[in-house]
This record gives sequence, structure tokens and C-alpha cells, in this order.
Amino acid sequence: MISLGVEEEYLLVDPVTAVPTPLVEDVSRTAGLGALAERGEVQDELLQAQIEVATPVCESLDEIGGHLLRLRHALASAAEQNGCRIAATGAAPLRGMQPVPVTPTRRYLRMEVDAGQLVDEQLICGMHVHVGVPDPETGVAVLNRIRPWLPTLLAMSVNSPLWDGLDTGFASWRTIVFGRWPVSGPPPHFDGYPDYERRLDALVTSGVIADRAQVYWQARLSDRYPTVEVRCLDVQLRADDAAMLAGVVRALVATAIAEEKAGVELTPWEPEILHAANWHAARHGLNGTLVGRDGRPHSSGDALCALFQHITPVLEESGDLREVNALVHRMLRDGTPADRQRRALADGGLPGLIDLITGTTTSD
Repeated sequence: MISLGVEEEYLLVDPVTAVPTPLVEDVSRTAGLGALAERGEVQDELLQAQIEVATPVCESLDEIGGHLLRLRHALASAAEQNGCRIAATGAAPLRGMQPVPVTPTRRYLRMEVDAGQLVDEQLICGMHVHVGVPDPETGVAVLNRIRPWLPTLLAMSVNSPLWDGLDTGFASWRTIVFGRWPVSGPPPHFDGYPDYERRLDALVTSGVIADRAQVYWQARLSDRYPTVEVRCLDVQLRADDAAMLAGVVRALVATAIAEEKAGVELTPWEPEILHAANWHAARHGLNGTLVGRDGRPHSSGDALCALFQHITPVLEESGDLREVNALVHRMLRDGTPADRQRRALADGGLPGLIDLITGTTTSD
């Protein structure tokens, strides 16, 4: 079984106004000393109204879901003790009059100097899935093979339609905000691992980015772990949906490894088509068309069918097929998280939205 792990980012928000609150130090201290979370599992982020959790290395989706639920409960309890809530939303639906302070580390303070207002607007939260690979050469081959599926993954995960109290018209506004960084969006095609290393070194040498950690491609090799890291996903309202997406990502990686070993021919996508497909997925989610591997628009239902035809053999082999299928069918019935945010705001106003993005955070 290929190992995997998940990192999730959440916002700390006022329970009445939903405005982000810079209480990460207090919440981290409370959660880090609690019985439900180890210190290393709870981490600071760029802004002091954000907090991140990281699961241990896991083998099963039940493990992933269990750890995420445990960590969400720990943070929810710590946040409540400090007068705020954690919100599982890809973008802050409202912002305060003043920017949220940057977490005062050397790296984050330098980013604030270099990027100004872009840093102020990073009130966005993603979900990162790490999947184990045997070596970096295989990892780069995996990146090349999963690139065409990133827009479909994004469309399944969309959870950030609101910004400054308004509907942005995008299902994943987080994707648009995050795409402003100089190295972001879908990764390019690489001519092997040496080419990958050469291009990352060149980006750092340019001085535009401070280090390799600022290579914000939607999929990349981790510098810390022997994994491929898929980063295109909005954080999820529910922990079990996060586990479902982790299972889909693992199946894509496993399928890519099998194809590479079998010598299956790969025709790289043109980068401009992939970037356009990514923008289109952020705009519409699953409400409309998605750009398929042939570069043409297809219904979102057909795109999902193509994805699952591609990964079903691996899902069956891992024992994940039933769980993943059930959760995907629930998503298709209830709508994506972005759809649910819009309905909550329309039906219950701001209180209804706050209940959704904070109340479902600890639902299993």
C-alpha cells in the first residue's frame, strides 16, 4: 500500500462576524498542550489568522479521516477557549478593516517585504496530499502523468466562492489569489529529474523567489519527504471529503507509477491549455464543463467518469473504491462545498454561512 499524508489549513474567525482573528499563537499553544494533538501536528502559517495541521504518515483512508477529525476537534476546542472558531473554507468570506499581521518568522517577514498586498490577501486555505514515491525520478514521471487531471481534482474540491462579503463568481477564489505568486499553477512537463532540479535551481538563482519552498506549483516533489505533493485542492468542509480526495490523489499517483513502469506513451499537454483548463475549473467547479485530456470541453459528469475509469483498477486493488464512490455520489447529490456555501448564505445569511464553515469542520 502506498503511504500518504494530508496537510490542512484553516482560518481563525470571529464567531459572530466571521472576520479573521490573529489568535494563532494562543490557539496553537492551547492545542499543542492538549490531549488530542501533538505539538508537531499543529503549525503556524503565513498570517496570524491561519493555522495548519499535518497528519502522520498513513496507509488507509480511515486513518487519514480519523486523524483529520481528531486534529479538527483539537483545534476547534482550542479556538473556542480563545474566543474564536476554526473555519474550513478556502478563502475568508469577509475581511476586517486592517490587514491580519504576518507570523513573525524571518521567512514570512521577508515575504511581506517582497510581496506587500499579496501577502495581506493570503487569507486562503488549501489542502495538500503527500503520496509516497520510491525515488525522485519516479516522482517526476508521476508529476508529468498527473498534470492533466489537476483541473478535475480542483473542480471536485472547490470551497471558496466568497470574498469581501460578495460572491466572486468563482467556485475557487483561492486558486485565483494563490495564482498571483510568481511560480504557481499547474507544473510544466519535465524531461526527467535532472531537468526538474535544474529548473528549480534556476528559479531560486533568479532571485524572484527566496527558496525552493516558494515554488508553488499545484503538484511538486516535497523537499522534506519522499513524496509527490498535490496542492491544487481547497480545504474541505468535512474531514471525510478530505479523505476521499486523498484517496483519489493516491490512486492517480499509483496509476501513474504503473503506467511509467509499463512504458505507456505520454503526450504532454500544452501548458497554455492546462492553465486555461485550471482557470476554468476554478471558475465553474462542477457546474458546467471541464477541459478534457483532448483539450476540448466536456460535461463535468463526463470528466469525472473519465477520471474514475482511469483510477478504478487501483481503487479496487487498494480497497478504497466503495468509500470513494460513496463520498463522490454524496458530493454530486449535495453539491460541491462552494455550492453549499452559496446556499448557506442565501438561505441563512451570514449566521448560516458561519454555521456551515465552522460547524461542519468537525463533522465526520
